Amino acid sequence: MFHVGGARSALYNWAVARRSGGAFVLRIEDTDAARNKPEWIDGIISALSAIGISAADPHFEGPYFQSANAERHREAALGLHASGRAYYCDCTREMLAERTGSQQLGYDGFCRDRGLAYEEGRALRFRTPDEGETVVVDLIRGEPAFPNSAIEDFVIARGDGSPVFLLANVVDDLDEGITEVIRGEEHLSNTPKQQLLWEALGATPPVWAHLPVIVNEKRQKLSKRRDKVALEDYLAEGYLPEAMVNYLMLLGWGPGDDREILPYEELEALFRVEDVNGSSAFFDIKKLTAFNGEYIRALSPAAFVSACAPWLTAPHAPWPADAFDEALFESVAPLAQTRVAVLSEITSYVDFLFLDAPADDEASWAKAMKPGALELLRDARTAFEALPADGWEPEPLKAALEGVAAGHGLKLGKAQAPVRVAAMGRTVGLPLFESLVALGRERALARLAAAQEKLAAQPQ
Repeated sequence: MFHVGGARSALYNWAVARRSGGAFVLRIEDTDAARNKPEWIDGIISALSAIGISAADPHFEGPYFQSANAERHREAALGLHASGRAYYCDCTREMLAERTGSQQLGYDGFCRDRGLAYEEGRALRFRTPDEGETVVVDLIRGEPAFPNSAIEDFVIARGDGSPVFLLANVVDDLDEGITEVIRGEEHLSNTPKQQLLWEALGATPPVWAHLPVIVNEKRQKLSKRRDKVALEDYLAEGYLPEAMVNYLMLLGWGPGDDREILPYEELEALFRVEDVNGSSAFFDIKKLTAFNGEYIRALSPAAFVSACAPWLTAPHAPWPADAFDEALFESVAPLAQTRVAVLSEITSYVDFLFLDAPADDEASWAKAMKPGALELLRDARTAFEALPADGWEPEPLKAALEGVAAGHGLKLGKAQAPVRVAAMGRTVGLPLFESLVALGRERALARLAAAQEKLAAQPQ
């Protein structure tokens, strides 16, 4: 699944590539067979497309596959050995621990000057400079310096001759003409090693930018084991792609004024990676939901109806397929559009129209059916029944219930609760009187009668 942090990184790269007239490169790093499946690759491409990063755009390149460049990776490893920038090592973990007295210490350089040739089982290590420091020029974090003495002679090819990811990544970047690397800050610790490899291969390192980590409400890094992190999960729940893009773009960056709800085109024009804040970014689901509600309310009525479609049929809809009435839904959709914050909420707002009986919500029933509710329902039903045939409209229904409320010494809001739960099943939903009209006279009165019977049968 596509992590929301990866989605943010992709959007930032996309913005830089498009605005500068460059290319956004999608590379599938597939050399680890256990973590590589065709359907996962399809998922990445689909998720990127959902947030507007599409192969149909001229700024998009790829996907390239790391496995296709394996021979170049081997050539680079052998070239570093031939130039003296790498050496073979036959040390095992056990041998290193015996020499250093610790399993935790880094490699001690034992094989640096032994002049070993390649044999099966001997790893190839990069010869890190003994002195000085490696300075990483980072658009977000300034110029962090890493003492070379603290960077061990790291492995660039395994004992079977296959290059490790660190070297493969640098070679691929070189071959694909990568000039800017914009990625999460968890990769910063690898950057001095990669920069040393770039220089050893005779190339100028790219521009680096390490984005702040995304955290939850407890300021913990978002984790797939603990948090909802997959972009697909949010989209499947009914968060609009446009809202997700808008929110993700603002995780660590802002346009510099008080505006937050902005179309992507405007965000792209304003975005500057050097303006990204280096501090951790809080993934606030409540704020994301508020953003989504704004985007839902901005949809045209027809677009809203279309966007709701997946939740109005199986497996999401709680009603039988033949019970759904599209015209009836469209008649109440404008009322729902002002209330739902996530599209998946639509079923709880309109299910009363398509179920034989309203939802059995025990909490709503207990909240609304207080002492006196039985008498109020009886009088409301009588008042509604007295309305003329052409009087089953919001205003006459409201006036009738206002009269009943006054007779019971209640404000209209208090009187609405038992009627709402009897007809619709919940204390929260669409406007009551418009809902009664949509439900229809016969069904609404039948539900009030059923609620009376249920109340009367309960022990007082």
